[in-house]
Amino acid sequence: MATVDKSTAGVNTRQYHVALAPGEVSSVALLPGDPFRVPLVAEFLTDVKEVAHNREHRTMTGWYKGRHITATSTGMGCPSTAIAVEELARVGVTSFIRVGSSAAVQPGIVPGDLLVSEGSFRNDGTTDAYLPKGFPAVPDLELTTALARHSERIATDAGTTSHRGISVSDDAFYAETPEWIEQLNRMGILNVEMEASALFIVARLRGLRAAMVCACSSNLIDGASLYSGVKPALSDGWMRSIEAALETAVELEL
Repeated sequence: MATVDKSTAGVNTRQYHVALAPGEVSSVALLPGDPFRVPLVAEFLTDVKEVAHNREHRTMTGWYKGRHITATSTGMGCPSTAIAVEELARVGVTSFIRVGSSAAVQPGIVPGDLLVSEGSFRNDGTTDAYLPKGFPAVPDLELTTALARHSERIATDAGTTSHRGISVSDDAFYAETPEWIEQLNRMGILNVEMEASALFIVARLRGLRAAMVCACSSNLIDGASLYSGVKPALSDGWMRSIEAALETAVELEL
């Protein structure tokens, strides 16, 4: 009897969860959470192909200003995000930019604003399986700097704002109490989402590059809830975040 070594199982073949094989993707991937937001990335691309759609992981590829681009949905939360990043890396992706939704926990941020992460507070369980809690979840510096610059320009042109700071990755959406939200605010956390810490930790461990820009869906301090009719602003923010990620990929030749 031989114990399976998951660090080598499935390498150089079609992946079990994302259903992709080497040669079917580019070296850079944009990562929305929702599979139905992958076509939003495709709106910016030419020669678009849907390559795979298995479980929560939908993948489309195309071209943007001469760069080959992949878009793959991660699903919700750190477990499925870690799987997506691990398997995408096995088929050839080396740079990742998450383009997600996120709730602000600092005042003055409005739905549709852009939120660029400079690091993630690891309030999840998945990354504990990879590294001790003391290890920071940080994005690639060059990638984040370029992403922040493009986000600021695109937001300004649209009459909105781009912010940057420390985000937090939570596991339990409905367990976020008012007390927890107020604590995040006092800590100076910019925004809360569910995937970045896994993205940053896996990328760092595997020698990959990663960054994140989110569209603000709501403000949990100011009371601008995603249940309060902010969807049009959020949709516009998604498109601006995608454009910022694509411009970053072009600039850095990812």
